[in-house]
Amino acid sequence: MNTDTSFSPSQINQSAEKTMRIIELLANSPQPMRLMDIARALNMNTSTASRFLTTLSLMHYVEQEKNSSRYYLTFRLCQLANRIQSHTSLRDMVNPYLQELCTTLSVSACLAIEQNQQVVYIDVAHCPDQSVQGLKRIGNIAPLHCTGIGKLFLLNYSVQELYALQPADGFLRYTSHTLTTVEELLPVLEKARTEGYALDNEECEIGTRCIALPIRDFSGKIIAGFSVTGSSACLTEQFLQKNIPMLKELSSSLSEKMGYEAF
Repeated sequence: MNTDTSFSPSQINQSAEKTMRIIELLANSPQPMRLMDIARALNMNTSTASRFLTTLSLMHYVEQEKNSSRYYLTFRLCQLANRIQSHTSLRDMVNPYLQELCTTLSVSACLAIEQNQQVVYIDVAHCPDQSVQGLKRIGNIAPLHCTGIGKLFLLNYSVQELYALQPADGFLRYTSHTLTTVEELLPVLEKARTEGYALDNEECEIGTRCIALPIRDFSGKIIAGFSVTGSSACLTEQFLQKNIPMLKELSSSLSEKMGYEAF
């Protein structure tokens, strides 16, 4: 799956690049910046940096403090972000990738969000094997504790919040592999946090396995997840080793589209 967004030098407009670097620098700065510091940080001469800042000021993306003349970003970018969010559907953005995963890997692929402490499937691309479709239909819900995507959402919770989620008699057991207590889940969640993906190893349905990866927003919060699902005979350890690098690359690419920046 090709998620490469690199460009050759001949395709890059240097003025546009410098403008965006100034915006990113100011966005990452904890306080307003002096012209000379901006120029130094971006390896520009001050007259060049001043010219770009003047243009950004005229367009109301940048303002200066009255007393110090230091530059800072306005909330105009936030207005644009809100408009983008209102016009861009997560489902529409991710769907082509689900279809490609389904075709190239011969698996079912889905996209889900969390609502009311449950997994809600908002898009599904099914493989021809009807036996592994299970719960994964658009609009269907699934539990957090025994699904791949659900475990990713649990990474947003503190340990105290996890214990608050657990019923007095433990989480519902769906199969003999289901983890039913926070104590059982904690090492699994820590492994998912470290490795960047979560597994459902026949915990929700016998004979079915799932690999799930996160989609993060600008704050780093996991706002959605996508997964591939197949029979236990299909989603073997060899399948995982072969395909997880590509799936993690897709996870990073989709998160970047949602504003996430890994440090």
